[in-house]
Amino acid sequence: MQHSSFWQSVRRIKFDRFVLAILGMILLGKVFPQLGIYRGPLNLNLAADVGVSLIFLFYGLKLSPDKLKNDLGNWHLHLVVQAVTFIVFPAVVLFAMHYLDTPQTHLLWLGAFFMAALPSTVSSSVVMVSIAKGNIPAAIFNASISALVGVFITPIWMGVVLSSSSGQMGDLSGVVVKLILQVLLPVAIGMLLNRRFGAWAAKHSKGLRMFDQSIILTIVYISFSESFSKNLFAQLSATSLLGVALGILLLFYTIYGFISILAKGLSFNREDRITALFCGSKKSLVHGTVMSSIIFSGVGSLGVILLPIMMYHAMQLVIISFIAQRMAEEVD
Repeated sequence: MQHSSFWQSVRRIKFDRFVLAILGMILLGKVFPQLGIYRGPLNLNLAADVGVSLIFLFYGLKLSPDKLKNDLGNWHLHLVVQAVTFIVFPAVVLFAMHYLDTPQTHLLWLGAFFMAALPSTVSSSVVMVSIAKGNIPAAIFNASISALVGVFITPIWMGVVLSSSSGQMGDLSGVVVKLILQVLLPVAIGMLLNRRFGAWAAKHSKGLRMFDQSIILTIVYISFSESFSKNLFAQLSATSLLGVALGILLLFYTIYGFISILAKGLSFNREDRITALFCGSKKSLVHGTVMSSIIFSGVGSLGVILLPIMMYHAMQLVIISFIAQRMAEEVD
């Protein structure tokens, strides 16, 4: 019964089909990269750029400014989630990167740090908090605010790391302008239109989610087509990939344990503790994929850089699904 409940909770967030679709795009990029390479026969990069703007426009449509304002009260919980997401997470990876980074694994470490600097995921965090019977309004608030804050914080963190790398990206002003035009401006417009079109966005949330995923899959295909066409994965050994997987697992439990200790020290109730644990320990594949296409625009090694967030995405869903189900059984 427990095993069956676990897989039911995983299916509820479309884990299996979307991850399989991502793997399919990676395979397509390997065997048929021609359509995805820069300036190839199809201008998929332009389609992806337009799609990114639409993703954030629709995201803004679903955000109610009034509702966000009403949820500000539980500031201790919000501060913990945002501090762990944007300060503790990147600091832990930056510390490990300082001691363990090598020329052979630099791209993977860059991808790991990019993953650590990303905002929390929205939909799966709320779903898992709901399953575990946590504080759902606080989960919605923190996931939404995290996505907005990440538009500013993620590029700043990447600027710190990339400026110390050997010229991988110098002036970030162009990246900031592109983020404002493609991400922040569409979100702001969407929020302004929330009163008029918010109900429409809520009604068509399933279709909008499918659109989001189709753009993500397009970016994944483009990224891995470029990387495979330049033979960048040849330098990655099976040992390196296994090391990434184990490192990601260790990172998850380090952050999860830290939040657990912090929540206990701050005397959070059960519902707030669950929300802190689930929202603070997750990272958004959606934002990672779309923001990578802006921050690392024109970088042929984007497929390698995206590997850590893709692996973390799959791992966090499986682990949190199991934990959420166990927590739900504790109060049944």
